[in-house]
Amino acid sequence: MSAFVPPFPPRAAKPLSTFQVIRRARRNLLEIFGERAFEIQLSVTRVLARRIFICNAPDLVQYAFSSRNAAFERKSPQMRHALEPLLGDGLFVSDGETWRRRRKLVGPVIHTNKIGLFAPIMVDTILEARERWAALPEGAEVDALSQMAELTAEIICRTIFGRQLGASHAREVVEGFSDYQRHVGQTDALSLLGLPDWLPRWHGPALHRSKARIHAVLDGIIADYRRRGASGETSVIGHLLDARDAETGAPLADEALRNEAAVIFMAGHETTANTLAWAWFLLSQAPDVEAKLHEELDSVLGGEAPSLRDVARLPYTRAVIEETLRLYPPVPILAREALEDETIRGRPVPKGSLVMVVPWLLHRHKQLWAEPDNFTPERFLPGSPEPVSKFAYVPFSIGPRICAGLSFGMTESILSLATLAQRFTLRLKPGHDVQPVCRLTLRPGETLPMFVMPRRPAATPAGPAAGPEAAAPACPFGHA
Repeated sequence: MSAFVPPFPPRAAKPLSTFQVIRRARRNLLEIFGERAFEIQLSVTRVLARRIFICNAPDLVQYAFSSRNAAFERKSPQMRHALEPLLGDGLFVSDGETWRRRRKLVGPVIHTNKIGLFAPIMVDTILEARERWAALPEGAEVDALSQMAELTAEIICRTIFGRQLGASHAREVVEGFSDYQRHVGQTDALSLLGLPDWLPRWHGPALHRSKARIHAVLDGIIADYRRRGASGETSVIGHLLDARDAETGAPLADEALRNEAAVIFMAGHETTANTLAWAWFLLSQAPDVEAKLHEELDSVLGGEAPSLRDVARLPYTRAVIEETLRLYPPVPILAREALEDETIRGRPVPKGSLVMVVPWLLHRHKQLWAEPDNFTPERFLPGSPEPVSKFAYVPFSIGPRICAGLSFGMTESILSLATLAQRFTLRLKPGHDVQPVCRLTLRPGETLPMFVMPRRPAATPAGPAAGPEAAAPACPFGHA
């Protein structure tokens, strides 16, 4: 097993003052958690006028996000105010009746049973990226974060809109999302002071320019799609255009269509790109894990490019992705607002309190994981006692608001890593310091400079073909 301990922000030995929490949160949300936070099960604190409850044990996660989800279904004010300029009433930030109606429309479009339609598009796009790497000089330097962002953006573009977006437009969207995260506020001081939601939050002109860039691309593509029609292509947008509200029979309005496209774009490209970038970094620092990954790819694939049926035959590749998601969950803080007075383990939770599940803490909890800060993919192989519960591992959230694109993202990640690692290894540029930085999502900094080194897969005959049950890989814990 790997003994590599990947980087994490310094953990304070003593509790922080309110001023220290706010100051650190503005810089990097992960810096607010001290050493004690990785041992406790329930944390109750107050920041200004807002009480905050952190549920850091499987039974508490189940209670807050599953059993009593209706009381805690609304995303935190900070998350809503940070993302509403970009996503509007999109599925990620909406709640109540809007969320329920929209989930019924959008959920089936990217459900597990649709993976068979989209996987060939994923594979073609990844193979094109592999060819671009093959054309590079040996040892060429690339920004692995940017490379993965462009790859996942192109996959999302083709699956959402049914055609190649084009390098310039794909880059425009990737840069727009990066700029948006760079300029969005990390704390919502007005909400912490107890001021109402209807009071406008100030966003700087740079954030509005980023939003406008993304909206312009999405609006243009949707308009173009409406003009030219589906043309026999498989696409998410085509399914969304055809979707009808079960009660009213009404289609999605143009603005709602753009909002949901933006949600899928953000969730599908940003989070998967970060996961893949982290995976490349971790593999570059853990040669024993990298060797096991290469051994599996060579043995199972026999030099052939992977396809959807191979995903179920690559358990170690999946384990590498799952361990990456454990150490660096794409959205490391999941915060909800209590819609009514509640209790958690006998503690009163007043209406308006923030109730958090923090994967960054839960996934590294000292009572739930052996050597929790180590990079150990074996903990996700069949027969391992970890995780102890599906509520101890929540990289895609859990309960009714679990990510609708879970299977899409896992399949995309496994195929991308398998296809590229089959032919290449990446090595971190000497002297580059990799540190996790959390804004809206968890990134390995602004860039990840790495050198691309070719490798030749061993000529090992592939194993037996997988049966039909391998065609639509699902979450290992049975999530839909």
